[in-house]
Amino acid sequence: MNNVAPVVPFLPWLGGVLAFTCLLFALRSGKRKRLIDNLPTSKTTGVFIGLVELKGTTESEQPLTSYLAGQPCVLYQWRIEEHWSRTVTETYTDSDGKTRTRTRHESGWKTVAEGGERIPFYLQDDCGVILVRPEGAKLEPTTIFDEGCGTSDPLYYGKGPPEAVADSDFRRRFSETAILLHAELYVLGQARERQDVVAPEIAQDNSAPMFLISTRTEEQISSGFRWGFWGLAFLGVVLCIAGFVAKDTLSHVDPARQLGVYLLAALGFLLASVLGWVWMVYNSLIDLRQRVRQGWSQVEVQLKRRHDLIPNLVESVKGLRDYEQELQTELAELRSQSDATPPGVEGPDYRACGKILVAVRERYPELTAQESFANLQKNLSDTEQRIALARGYFNQIATYYNGRLEVVPDRFIAALGRFKPQQLMAANGFERAPVEVKAFVS
Repeated sequence: MNNVAPVVPFLPWLGGVLAFTCLLFALRSGKRKRLIDNLPTSKTTGVFIGLVELKGTTESEQPLTSYLAGQPCVLYQWRIEEHWSRTVTETYTDSDGKTRTRTRHESGWKTVAEGGERIPFYLQDDCGVILVRPEGAKLEPTTIFDEGCGTSDPLYYGKGPPEAVADSDFRRRFSETAILLHAELYVLGQARERQDVVAPEIAQDNSAPMFLISTRTEEQISSGFRWGFWGLAFLGVVLCIAGFVAKDTLSHVDPARQLGVYLLAALGFLLASVLGWVWMVYNSLIDLRQRVRQGWSQVEVQLKRRHDLIPNLVESVKGLRDYEQELQTELAELRSQSDATPPGVEGPDYRACGKILVAVRERYPELTAQESFANLQKNLSDTEQRIALARGYFNQIATYYNGRLEVVPDRFIAALGRFKPQQLMAANGFERAPVEVKAFVS
């Protein structure tokens, strides 16, 4: 008792600090849950620079082979543990000052080998693929191998080291987790421009609030953060009260007489929790509103891209088409005249013209009307798809934002913050109207 007496007055403070720590972690879990719920799922071909959420399957042209299970994957982690046990004899001094001995049994598992590997991979959905670089991400793979064995099993020495740990029982446990090829995957991370080609990729960004690669579904991840929020909040209440109870118990004060103090401590923690919750909801609404504005700006970018790209592209194709028609006419005429000129008789030198045409074709390798119009068609389709995806993303996140402003209890925080609903996109004006290609090529 004398050893703990100096710290007894500080037990309520210790309980308060631990309770406050639990509250901070609870709010972090709640914030992450809202982040996952707030982000609409993007398509791989509709990924824009910024924080995105994607769902698809893992693909790779050169996948890895996991160490223990031998399955194709894009990343894996394996571990081998060996069991040990021993009996320890120790001496101690009892309350009468006599020296005595006692024995106790100790056992446990010790890691004897571990490793893993990961590679960049593609996430594929029904629209296309996007490159994902898993370095720095929080990984949630699945368990693909979990076995225990003794020395009689070929696995014991086949995959494990030949040396044994001290006091070994010669039992080993082999476990491996991985993200398999073609596995369903959930990815939340920052999109950026690739360095090798004009395309986005998902990679680590220190400014991003989260980088998660998981084999769980979005609903499972969100549910996990929800349980984390309520579990940590409840633990905080318990720790807040436990500090006062421990102080009174060690001070020989009847806890039944201190119920009012315990109630005040619990109410204080609940008040702090409510203030923290209001702060979390307000910030999440601010973040959601910013994402709505970002979604709108992406729509504007794609509409501007179409407005600037298509007329210039069509004019280029018109020039190539007209030039090729003229060139083909001259070539046909020269060849017909050449065929009519007997050998040894003076006539048009089509070979000289051929050299010129070869030089022109080398300078303009795309000088084929069929390829040009195919390229025009591809760019038109790609541009319209980008616009459709950007519109869909904006309308989806705007709808969710408007819903947040209506549901209880978020609507009360929204009213205090004067948040206003966002209208869904309605295209109008020349830049928003579909470009009539016939007007340019006719």
